Amino acid sequence: MPFQKVLPEKISTAIVRQIELLILRGILRPGERLPSERDLAERLGVSRPSLRDAVAELQEQGLLTARPGSGIFVADVLGSAFSPALVRLMGSHDAAMSDYLSFRRDMEGLAAERAARLGSDSDLKVIETILSKMEQAHKTGSAREESGLDAQFHMSIIEAGHNVVMLHMMRSMYDLLQQGVFYNRQAVFAQAEAREALLDQHRAIARALIARDGAAARRAVETHLDYVEAALTDRRRAEANEEIARQRLDHETKSP
Repeated sequence: MPFQKVLPEKISTAIVRQIELLILRGILRPGERLPSERDLAERLGVSRPSLRDAVAELQEQGLLTARPGSGIFVADVLGSAFSPALVRLMGSHDAAMSDYLSFRRDMEGLAAERAARLGSDSDLKVIETILSKMEQAHKTGSAREESGLDAQFHMSIIEAGHNVVMLHMMRSMYDLLQQGVFYNRQAVFAQAEAREALLDQHRAIARALIARDGAAARRAVETHLDYVEAALTDRRRAEANEEIARQRLDHETKSP
């Protein structure tokens, strides 16, 4: 008969499984610091030796990392998504920006449809909360804060789709954006007219999600990213024209 004795699970194994799931689901994020050993043991209701065994195993797996004097952190498991050489290559070619935005348009459009259909009420509340923070940052004129919340807003839509593969893949894409590989997000938000338009676009996305209208949510995401691409193209064209104008001015002022 295909039956085996049921063996009690080690406490440390149960801890490992719980933390693994939190990382897999994107709840514990790369670079996030875990609570102190004492605090975490109390939260989990386990002994500190059992917790130490679990942490050691997760470190061996490469999911956690220790920083002397600072604590235990979730490892940057996204670091291997793109090699440094490929990152440099993509960052040095303008066409990569268009390809990047095209990829996001397809994936985030799909994610928005999933979020409208599968997202829980709490998922949608997270999206609303981030949008409220964006509106507040907009009122105070904090372009840096608003641009940071922009990435959180889009990531919250991915999370609401509840697909862990898409979650980690897109998180790696946003990590490149945070590094300014494709474009400087703050430069887009620095323009008053663009900031107003971008906020309205995020509101439209949120409205469609709250109404659980997947098709409308996808269209709103596509409209938003089309606008971003057009704004970036115009900005690069303006910068190129300004460089030509400076050369012309320099030539005229130095001519006899």
